Amino acid sequence: MQEQGQKQDAAVATVPKDSGRRKFLKTAAAAGAAVAASSAVGPFIKTSSAATTWKLQTVWDAGTSGYTLFEKWCNGFAERSGGELILKPFPAKSIAADNNALFEAVSTGVLQGMQPFTIYWAGKIPASVFLSSYPMGPDQPAQWDIMFDALGMKDLAREIYAKHGLFYVGHVHHDANIIHSKKPVTTLEDFKGLKLRAPGGMIAEAFQALGASTVSLPGSDIFPALEKGTIDAADYVGPAVNWDLGFAQVAKYILFGPPGVMSLYQPVDLMDITVNLGAWKRLSPELQTLFEEEVRTYSYAHYIGIQKANVVALKKFEEAGCEVSRLSQDDAMKWRQMIVPIWYNWAKKDADATRVFKLQLDFMMNDLMGYVTPDDIKGQTL
Repeated sequence: MQEQGQKQDAAVATVPKDSGRRKFLKTAAAAGAAVAASSAVGPFIKTSSAATTWKLQTVWDAGTSGYTLFEKWCNGFAERSGGELILKPFPAKSIAADNNALFEAVSTGVLQGMQPFTIYWAGKIPASVFLSSYPMGPDQPAQWDIMFDALGMKDLAREIYAKHGLFYVGHVHHDANIIHSKKPVTTLEDFKGLKLRAPGGMIAEAFQALGASTVSLPGSDIFPALEKGTIDAADYVGPAVNWDLGFAQVAKYILFGPPGVMSLYQPVDLMDITVNLGAWKRLSPELQTLFEEEVRTYSYAHYIGIQKANVVALKKFEEAGCEVSRLSQDDAMKWRQMIVPIWYNWAKKDADATRVFKLQLDFMMNDLMGYVTPDDIKGQTL
């Protein structure tokens, strides 16, 4: 990166002081193109004649929009790696029966990789609550890209996951989470006494602070729980997958955040690609580089694919008679005051959680964001 910066600086420095603006722009553009070309990833060069086969399980149920995108990415990997690495995709519960089993299967090498929701490991890795979207935290995908790829959060994640025999390859942008309910929920007060499916961890505590009773269920168990009345409402991903899972048949009401915000409690719900550490180390450096770049590409393709499907699915929900409500800005401010202490409680779970949260807090308090002020965290300490 330093060498690239020197190339660019040198190219700009060659522009004569009396050059016209047009000539300067032409020269600068050429320099920028040269830098971009030098940093681009070239075609993969095969280094071995033997193919390696990995089994990757996702938390998406077969037949959902999410699984279709995951399967497509895995199935195309052999061609993109020149036949060196074959990824065999598996849907939720196909090898590992639940989330805990999935974690152990990859850690021990029964599976070589997984695509989970990062938040699922809150009980095993407290820092994971800050490696994905959390209530009233950074709410734009680009903010998470900056923290992971520019501010060092990916390096922290890899250091933390290595303690469990895992290698955190990279985050995968998915969606904002929404709530489907059997009765109207339009304000924070409506959560009081509500039986709500939530993923656990900090998110469950945020809803409990509103008076809700929370239970953790995998995505495939939400439909029958709503149908039987075991729960009144469920947090789960966005419209596309929730339509695939049949939520319109068992819950008439949908809750978003204030206008322009799909969700206050999980506005940028992140998945990731994590692999067995030993399996990762056995890959060649060239194949490791390709895999990391492929995860970045997949993150974009998954996010765009899901957002496109969301547009179609939400129209289907509305045509099926479902009603969309939004929380207010006043709700957002009120909930924020309740949640900040919960941030700090989770940040103090262990040293790793403290480090990750401190990185994020510094970013949120930077004037570039202006997201958190000293008054917001008055009286809180790490």
